[in-house]
Amino acid sequence: MFNSQKPRLEDLPTTGQLLRATALAIVAAGVILIAVVLPSEYAIDPTGVGRQLGLTQMGEIKAQLTEEAAADAAFAVAPAAPQAAPASGGPPVATAQRTDTTKLTLAPGQGAEIKATMAKDAKLAFTWSVEGGRVNFDTHADAPGIAYHGYGKGKDTTGERGELVAAFDGKHGWFWRNRSGGPVTITLRTEGAYSELRRVV
Repeated sequence: MFNSQKPRLEDLPTTGQLLRATALAIVAAGVILIAVVLPSEYAIDPTGVGRQLGLTQMGEIKAQLTEEAAADAAFAVAPAAPQAAPASGGPPVATAQRTDTTKLTLAPGQGAEIKATMAKDAKLAFTWSVEGGRVNFDTHADAPGIAYHGYGKGKDTTGERGELVAAFDGKHGWFWRNRSGGPVTITLRTEGAYSELRRVV
């Protein structure tokens, strides 16, 4: 036994009403997609509403973090570039002390890498500073058969100083990525026993 009554035909929505409701739902979904989802997820804001609501900035941060994570992952697993062996076929020989000052400018989101060629246990004193913003950095090394050896990482910094002691014969140095809204200039000063210092990325 059922207490509910069968609806009358005149109480049911007409085909025209259903079509209008469907069209309205599609329009509403499109508005939400354009005004909310695209700005907040992908930093795409064709109407400008997302920026006024702060959603576009959220999307830009998400896109930046995704890009950084992908770049860091690719950087960490990238195979080391072949290193030319000395004519004798042995490890790199210790070199005399040298001093260098290197400057480089990075646009927002841009990365750069500088490496010094060092023999095992060689020491390099360094100081680097950032003008115009802040950067993320990764101090690391590589060599034939060693794709990545980390010495330290940092985020949102304006500079570092210290001493790098080579863990093995190879290339040792820094990778920076500009996470500021404008260009930055990095000044690197190095002093120690290394045979070459050059930008590789």
